[in-house]
Amino acid sequence: MSFKKTISRLALAAALAGSLGSIAAKAEGGGGIYFPLQSYRVGPYAAGGTGFFGGFIDYLNLINQRDGGVNGVKLVWDECETEYKVERGVECYERTRSTHGPNGPAAYNPLSVGIAYALIDRATADKIPLITINHGRTDSTDGRVFPYVFPLQLNPWSEASATVNYIGQQLGGLDKLQGKKIAVLYHGSPYGKETIPIFDLLAKKYGFEVTQIEVPHPGNEQQAQWLAIRRLKPEYVVLRGWGVMNPVALKTAVKTGFPVDHIIGNVWSNSEEDVIPAGEAAKGYVSVTTHPSGTEFPVVKEIEDKIYAKGLGNLEDKSRIGSVYHNLGIVNGILNVEAVRIAQAHFGNRTLTGEEMQWGFDHLVLDDKRIAELGATGLVQPLHVTCADHEGGGAVKFQQWDGKKWNVVSDWVASDRALLRPLIEQSSEAYAKEKGIQLRDCSVDKPS
Repeated sequence: MSFKKTISRLALAAALAGSLGSIAAKAEGGGGIYFPLQSYRVGPYAAGGTGFFGGFIDYLNLINQRDGGVNGVKLVWDECETEYKVERGVECYERTRSTHGPNGPAAYNPLSVGIAYALIDRATADKIPLITINHGRTDSTDGRVFPYVFPLQLNPWSEASATVNYIGQQLGGLDKLQGKKIAVLYHGSPYGKETIPIFDLLAKKYGFEVTQIEVPHPGNEQQAQWLAIRRLKPEYVVLRGWGVMNPVALKTAVKTGFPVDHIIGNVWSNSEEDVIPAGEAAKGYVSVTTHPSGTEFPVVKEIEDKIYAKGLGNLEDKSRIGSVYHNLGIVNGILNVEAVRIAQAHFGNRTLTGEEMQWGFDHLVLDDKRIAELGATGLVQPLHVTCADHEGGGAVKFQQWDGKKWNVVSDWVASDRALLRPLIEQSSEAYAKEKGIQLRDCSVDKPS
């Protein structure tokens, strides 16, 4: 994979297109179901942005090319470059929220914790769903308080809990965590800090010592942090990185003598772009995943055959098809489009308002049968979103890098939902009190 060449070409193309303009503008006119994309194709996190938004666009394009849209209604989109900066993400939101026909945006998918935090109140007031797949504010899982925010598949606390459960398995049982040391190396951002309280709580519950160490954005220099880890001598390091921070962490760990197979990367430290730049230092590294990489899934093969074979693919480097970020974008596309289908089944086969899309996400269910129909068996986990539960999943697998590819090395590992749900409700209810929000009644299934 020509990683550096790919990113530099994409960065140049995006820069030429304009930083806050519409890149690959597809949303012309007022028809169709509109997805404004707050993407980032330049900057230190371009690898994640190009892969994820590339996969998302490829899936939307597949639905249009293969099916003529959803029930005869085309999907349309445009991109607004944020460079992963909060202020630009907010500006992109303000530029697009009242555009495109009478119904406006169907949903926002910023793939940025900082931007998501800044948009929660805005999107809720404007009644537009805010999708934060695998990230975001954990207590937004409580749909009673956050009706328009959906941390689909996995929230950060679930991920932390599942990671501790996996480490317990590796040690021979959760009781073996007693007296052990775990270091958490986290990105110095709202995303990185999201799990600080839950790791503290899990340490108290299971009796291990946790040391949480911040790496300032973007993470190019980590020598001091890894020297501190060497002095600490933990059994495991949990890497909650993003972008350039991840390969730097792996290379620095090797330099300081820490075994890479005892580093557990989180869901934003699990891509090919995180390990390939680290070279041999990444071999043996383990990470969380909600979906595997690979092109063997029928839906990915269709994208290759019906989109890339016709020159319509979004990725410039075809070797990235089926990579972790690209497949996550496809998964995100599936979840957004399925919400469209569910909402149309309730409101009619037409363009939809943000309120109607919220109802679709609120009732999003993917069982094994539907996943198979979508050609995504093994790619997407079963999902059951409800009024009260906007995560809908909460399980992960673990994968290990062998120097050339990722290999799944565990079954599904669940989080401790019984422990987490009361904490989520405590946090969300405090937020509701602060903001004067009346909790939704989720005991009755009804349109919002």
